[in-house]
Amino acid sequence: MYKFLLRPLFFNFDPEKIHHFTFDMLKSVGKVAGMKALWRKLYSVEDKALERHYFGLTFKNPVGLAAGFDKDAKLIDELDCFGFGFIEIGTVTPKAQPGNDKPRLFRLPADQAIINRMGFNNGGVEEALGRLKNRKSSVIIGGNIGKNKVTPNENAFDDYKYCFETLFPEVDYFVVNVSSPNTPNLRALQDKEPLTQLLSGLMTLNNQKEKKKPILLKIAPDLTDSQLQDIVDIVKEVQLDGLIATNTTISRAGLNTSKEKIETIGAGGLSGRPLRERSTQILRFLRSKLGKDFPIISVGGIMSPDDAIEKLQAGASLIQVYTGFIYEGPALIKKINKALLRQ
Repeated sequence: MYKFLLRPLFFNFDPEKIHHFTFDMLKSVGKVAGMKALWRKLYSVEDKALERHYFGLTFKNPVGLAAGFDKDAKLIDELDCFGFGFIEIGTVTPKAQPGNDKPRLFRLPADQAIINRMGFNNGGVEEALGRLKNRKSSVIIGGNIGKNKVTPNENAFDDYKYCFETLFPEVDYFVVNVSSPNTPNLRALQDKEPLTQLLSGLMTLNNQKEKKKPILLKIAPDLTDSQLQDIVDIVKEVQLDGLIATNTTISRAGLNTSKEKIETIGAGGLSGRPLRERSTQILRFLRSKLGKDFPIISVGGIMSPDDAIEKLQAGASLIQVYTGFIYEGPALIKKINKALLRQ
């Protein structure tokens, strides 16, 4: 129903407006008696064979929702009904910020892709914390954390520390986001020295806790092999718990969408099918350098069960979807899990 009825209707409207409309609709419909149970029956696949065990956590299945969809933890209980094994909120920042000027979200249907330059728009970490405290779902939650736009890079650690300490009681793992292309100079934090300092500081804070939480790093797909090797070296040096590969790309290579339309859209991170091959290349590189047991979450271009299986066979511990969820709807999660059970 989604692909043939709802998606054609939704795609007639502004992407960001329809995103918020969908949130409001799901929140309202979810309050109807029995609706959440119906969603679970339609979309969830419950089977012990799907379970994955990483970071001391048990994921009911390996398919997660990537950060950026539910930035402010507004829809955790509803999204859990669609069968995700885990949900990542954020990116959240210490203070609320509006993000970049609109329009800032664009569909590329010819490529099954999206370009966004949202700019960490969110209501602030305290707001997300309040919603997490009130959620009823027990689904595993990741907290994707970043810095405010006005915070200079030399003070970035203070922002990440604030988000880490604030969310610590309510999330199951953390993701350090220094790879979004939509916050000025943020990607400079991926350089070896600042990244080592940032991650070392967070790991020190974590080690002081009575019970530590896993800390992962989300990296860009536009890194060179030399830069990826730096990431590998840092991971080993600070004893990071895991990686997420990858964020959106600034590349526009090989798109079917016209050059004129791409130029009109302008800057932003590209996600969806065009990212699949590059994200898989990076996954294989990281797996070859970090060994078979190091946890890597793969995201980028997963639009079908075959794409998901490719990622897992290439070495992914877990996977995340975002653009595929927009284009294929909630049935995608069920299809992936069903395909994994058939293997």
